[in-house]
Amino acid sequence: MFYDVVIFKRQKRSWGKTIKKQNEMNKSIRGFYLLTEKIKYELLDDQNVETVTYGDLTEVDLNKNSIFPLSHVIVNNVTSGENTMTFNISVLCMDIVDFSKDAVVDPFVGNNNEQDILNTQLAVANRLIQKLRIGQLYREKYQVLGDANLEPFRDRFENQLAGWATTFDVIIENDITVC
Repeated sequence: MFYDVVIFKRQKRSWGKTIKKQNEMNKSIRGFYLLTEKIKYELLDDQNVETVTYGDLTEVDLNKNSIFPLSHVIVNNVTSGENTMTFNISVLCMDIVDFSKDAVVDPFVGNNNEQDILNTQLAVANRLIQKLRIGQLYREKYQVLGDANLEPFRDRFENQLAGWATTFDVIIENDITVC
């Protein structure tokens, strides 16, 4: 059975040994699974992420307040080279904007937490990119290629969400054998 959307909630887990064992085997044949799992776990380890989803964002129940802050992973495309595979990935990091009933005191800040959300969710996206650039993921040969593009959004969805759409390329070894 195929599912369009997969939702992962923050939970205790011991996945390090499983992932290390899988890394000893051929990466390319499972490159999609390994890369998306690595990204999922890195996002779930962030204190500013409650849920990670994958698939068609329109299928995620964005009206459930309990799933926020939310990061959503999309694999846009993959380029298969002779020795590498390059994944173009988008990660949407978002939270629900809360509005205060108090009068607007500071027009720059307004009467909501949008700037707080943009700040924390930018940190989530930036932390993921840096782990791919110089952290443990880089040492495991999941490496960001070039610079990431981070674009803020607000009011994009029906329940007043704000956050960042981050698009980047990740390169992994293409060690698949054809024999």
